[in-house]
Amino acid sequence: MSKACEVPGCVKPPMVGDCRLNQLGIGCRGAVCGVEGDADLRRRLLEMGFCNGATVEVVRRAPLGDPIEFRLRGYCLSLRQEHARFVKVTVASA
Repeated sequence: MSKACEVPGCVKPPMVGDCRLNQLGIGCRGAVCGVEGDADLRRRLLEMGFCNGATVEVVRRAPLGDPIEFRLRGYCLSLRQEHARFVKVTVASA
């Protein structure tokens, strides 16, 4: 059974179109396809640049896994896993 994302460390399950941003492994890249959460969190994530169609890449994770650093729209930002799980992405084909 092959993984949908061929980057080592990616935990994206096979045959699934979308996954959560906190599920991507280091080096995985995808396009934002939705932002969920309460109104304040959703607005905050959209203001940071997590708009539909934006390309986001996982740069690295902290030693204990939280926070996660992402590259988005030409800059790097860090999010805690609890916030990253509200961003849905479609993984870019390798």
